[in-house]
Amino acid sequence: MNARPQKKPRDLVDGVLLLDKPVGLSSNDALIKAKRVMNAKKAGHTGTLDPFATGLLPLCFGEATKFSQDLLEADKTYDATVHLGIMTNTGDTEGEPIETLPVDVTIAQIEAALARFRGPILQVPPMYSALKRDGKAYYEYAREGITLEREARPVTIHGLELIGYEAPMLKIRVTCSKGTYVRVLGEDIGAALGCGAHLNALRRIQVGALTAEAMITLEDLQAHSDPLSLLAPVDALLSSFPSVELTPELAKRFLNGQRLALGKEAVVVPTELGRVRVYAEGKLLGTANLQEYAILAPERLIAAQQ
Repeated sequence: MNARPQKKPRDLVDGVLLLDKPVGLSSNDALIKAKRVMNAKKAGHTGTLDPFATGLLPLCFGEATKFSQDLLEADKTYDATVHLGIMTNTGDTEGEPIETLPVDVTIAQIEAALARFRGPILQVPPMYSALKRDGKAYYEYAREGITLEREARPVTIHGLELIGYEAPMLKIRVTCSKGTYVRVLGEDIGAALGCGAHLNALRRIQVGALTAEAMITLEDLQAHSDPLSLLAPVDALLSSFPSVELTPELAKRFLNGQRLALGKEAVVVPTELGRVRVYAEGKLLGTANLQEYAILAPERLIAAQQ
């Protein structure tokens, strides 16, 4: 009997890959493909993009997965194309048209409509979403022809800019809080203009402090001679936090999970309280909360062997 060929063991890979997710691929499928190229033992993504959406999908490998929650909570920026005059059952191009209305709007009317959605708003989640009720996703109910009452949720539209308009296509740039559905925003803008709408295209260009400039496509990743060289360091996820620099002695205690009273022993201590990234000799140790009286409380730690 022929023995099965042994699978190549996965490597311990740490870092962040800024992937340009292509249209038609789920976030999880994109992660699986990138993980295979990296031969990584552990990986995760930081918030899904719908299959029809493209753009920035930060992928975390190894120790970086400990900090992926920070990107799930982060604000995000999108370029979106809203198709006025046609409504679909999903609110995007993946659905079936359900109503068509004439489009006769001016730039002034569009600007006035956009102004209504800037700042804190209440948004009703779509039926075609992964949110669950009684252990069952909304989209499963929707596919069965069932529409459930959904409670509006507070979200914040930090920025909403008109990029261009050539009827019936309206191009906007949206910066929003976590939990915002841009396709619902597109539908609501269409409703405010009296002609309805659905989202024709969506491209994410920023997540927290991470921007699209350093993105790489799956094709380029797969063709690269040294894909590991494309990884940003783990602390790329933490660049918005102030940093604390510890002495080697304090670092040992910190990595053992001890709360530290920072005095003159610490090399660098920020004046602002709150979440910080912690280093010793230039190496990231993890994150912590800097509390009153210069107390440093460990939060998420990098494995000691790193």
